[in-house]
Amino acid sequence: MDVTEVLTNLAYRLRNFAMSLQLWDVLDILIIAYLIYRLLLVVRKTNSSRLIKGVLVVIVALWLSTDRMPTLYFVLNKIVEWGIVALLVLFQPEIRRVLEQVGSSRLPFLQIFSKPQVDRHIIEGAISQTVSACGDMSKSRTGALIVFERHNQLDEHLRSGTKLDAEVSSELLKNIFFVKAPMHDGAVLIREGRVLGAGCMLPLSKNVNLSRDLGMRHRAGIGMSENSDAVVVLVSEETGSISVAVGGMLKRHLMTETLEQLLRNELLPQEEVDEEKGKRRKSLTSLLAKEKKDGGKADE
Repeated sequence: MDVTEVLTNLAYRLRNFAMSLQLWDVLDILIIAYLIYRLLLVVRKTNSSRLIKGVLVVIVALWLSTDRMPTLYFVLNKIVEWGIVALLVLFQPEIRRVLEQVGSSRLPFLQIFSKPQVDRHIIEGAISQTVSACGDMSKSRTGALIVFERHNQLDEHLRSGTKLDAEVSSELLKNIFFVKAPMHDGAVLIREGRVLGAGCMLPLSKNVNLSRDLGMRHRAGIGMSENSDAVVVLVSEETGSISVAVGGMLKRHLMTETLEQLLRNELLPQEEVDEEKGKRRKSLTSLLAKEKKDGGKADE
């Protein structure tokens, strides 16, 4: 059989396979492809490639030992059975994060489990007061760690600190993080525009690629953003630099204007942000048109 016949036979089989596919088959393939893609992302972000290689070696050895080496097959089979439980324990944070991302998605049938939206003006006030406090603490080089809770509730971390229930204000935040205050070393948790707790302990980041000049406060902020969908604001005690951690990524050396815009983009509903941008653009357009009209009358 020459190469032409092989290619013709392959094309014929592919055509028959494509014609036999149904909608559910395509959906099945897409779901499996997406799961494999997510698995590869988890492996890349957690530096677990060596562990995955070890699992593949065990699986290949198990396949080769079938019907040939019964003792080795028995041992490897038991390792695989208990290894599944071990993998669930090892990848528990990653599995939990993926399930939380699925739960926080905007699927219609999941909206019945969502919390009712807080008044937009309360969130805007909390953002404004936080930005003002961070600006002052940046000038005085006062370290700060402020966590804005979103969909994932942080009750576990709240129990490690002192519970509060106060309106967010610039003076309150500066008093909490004052260097001689008893709760200045921990984090402030803000839920629905109110200070829920202070002096809270946060998990440190497990990312080994972080810059060595980052202190424990920044590592805790990044760790919190890795384990939840929270938005974490940090002020460096050494340099006064303002940073924000979201999704395990740290944005450093922010101006107060940039901080405010970033918080608005992350904490306010996107539809309202887009609507506000549209109103500003419309107001600016009408203002320019009015100025042009008044200028034309003056020329006359």
